[in-house]
Amino acid sequence: MATLKITVGERDRLDQRTQRRIEAVQEGNELEDTQPVLNFDTYAELSRLLSPKNLELLEAISAHEPESIRHAAELVDRDYKQVHRNLSELEDLGVIEFEGGGPGKAKKPILVYDALEIDIPFASRNDPNAGAAAP
Repeated sequence: MATLKITVGERDRLDQRTQRRIEAVQEGNELEDTQPVLNFDTYAELSRLLSPKNLELLEAISAHEPESIRHAAELVDRDYKQVHRNLSELEDLGVIEFEGGGPGKAKKPILVYDALEIDIPFASRNDPNAGAAAP
């Protein structure tokens, strides 16, 4: 599995990078494997992913590999409906996926990535004289 890089407010820079990669492919250049990136427009959107309940769910899935949403809810001692909603949001973000399911069958939540790497610059990326904050 790969590490998912998470950024905030860098859509323009990511769009430019994507355009350069498309041009390189069209010119016949080989591309290196790249780290997947999930960009949020605002810190409020990022906070949904990083909520304590979502992080607890991700850790429980990583540690215990629950066989179902119900099993995941039991692991974190929360209501099934709340856990289902949180896991659906995480699936929409591409952080987890479900295996199985169908009529009368449990859906197993599976991590898509083995880690999240958060990149939050405190200086404007548009200012060439400003450096990004480092941890």
